[in-house]
Amino acid sequence: MKVSMNIIRNFDNTVMESIRTHMRCRFLDFVMPFITKLGNAAIIWIVVALAFLNSGRYHTYGFVLICSLLACFLIGNLTLKPLVERTRPCDMNTVISLLIARPTDFSFPSGHTMSSFAAACVIFQANTNMGVAAFILASLIAFSRLYLYVHYPSDILAGIIIGVLISVVVIWLFNVNLGYINHSL
Repeated sequence: MKVSMNIIRNFDNTVMESIRTHMRCRFLDFVMPFITKLGNAAIIWIVVALAFLNSGRYHTYGFVLICSLLACFLIGNLTLKPLVERTRPCDMNTVISLLIARPTDFSFPSGHTMSSFAAACVIFQANTNMGVAAFILASLIAFSRLYLYVHYPSDILAGIIIGVLISVVVIWLFNVNLGYINHSL
């Protein structure tokens, strides 16, 4: 177990340092805080859910999206983060000046990434074209968390996996158990 944690830690640190030394530029310094704000409190995805709720065609997917986001919050923010208690990279290396306000919660898993990928899966299920755009935005939000030095790559990867799994389970519950969705993943 200790060997695998060292491998993960080395991978995380290598990727973080590579981003910091090879990708930092004024343009990304300007754009990444804006992109990450889209994921704050899952606001962009809540707006999409509300739009879905107000449309006849995607109404059910609005409920699926809200349930997925709530599950992400309960599982990620209220359960896993306090359980794992992983310190953020910006708190480990305080020499790095942040471009956003310092987050006060723990790092693992990335809540922005988890909710973004859960939302993207639901949106993709509702409409493939909108779903592709949602996956692109989810990926940008996830990368912004690395670029802004507030998450490790393993936080992001865990957020992707957990978010996708949550959305698949919620879609399955609505589809199979409740019979609300006519087609499945």
